[in-house]
Amino acid sequence: MKNSDESIINKLRKISTATIATNLFKRGLKNQFIQKVRPLNAIKHTMVGRAYTLRYIPAREDLNSLEVFKNPKHLQRVAVEECPKDYVLVIDSRKDGRAASAGSILVTRLMNRGVAGIVTDGGFRDSKEIAELNFPSFHVMPSAPTNLSLHQAIAVNEPIGCGDVAVFPGDFIVGDHDGVMVIPKDIAYDVAKECLDMTLYEEFVMEKVQKGVSVIGLYPLTDSKLILEFELWKSKLNTSKNE
Repeated sequence: MKNSDESIINKLRKISTATIATNLFKRGLKNQFIQKVRPLNAIKHTMVGRAYTLRYIPAREDLNSLEVFKNPKHLQRVAVEECPKDYVLVIDSRKDGRAASAGSILVTRLMNRGVAGIVTDGGFRDSKEIAELNFPSFHVMPSAPTNLSLHQAIAVNEPIGCGDVAVFPGDFIVGDHDGVMVIPKDIAYDVAKECLDMTLYEEFVMEKVQKGVSVIGLYPLTDSKLILEFELWKSKLNTSKNE
């Protein structure tokens, strides 16, 4: 992993998808939240990594019998074996959960290879087993376990659509208990930095609200007195971190 990537990822791990959504909205990006995708298991740590993609199309029966899975170049298997460490495998399943995007064996293989997580706008078979793994996994719904050949893997690491969001290889993917955000790679550093500042501000706001302070003038921060209080609060926070 490049040092710049590591810096971005470390920042994004401290930021919620809600905060990222607000920041991207301010930049005019209103459609970066992957729709209807939810985590299978409790999210212990925010999932962050660059995108490595897999795309499915509707299967054509003469080209997608069960025999194709014996091919060592089958693109589903290729994606599982080639998705880089610390990346997130993002799958375009056409928002169709009838055929599984993957099952517990393939997801376990990704986990053991050091992949950061997996996201599909379709479903997984063996969803209970996947949910029990210590591995961030996001899907729409469990798949019927017998419908193996309704989808056909057609492309690896090309631009895809996942849950109505365009995902390009190398984009930054962030997933938490609310869902998954896609951050265009070219602006990821600036987004991460701004979101950290925003997260700090929201901590200050929450402290004030819990003490009974009105949100008017506080959220957004327009009251001059509260602006000064916020700057003093940040100064004290920085001092304590440096001690």
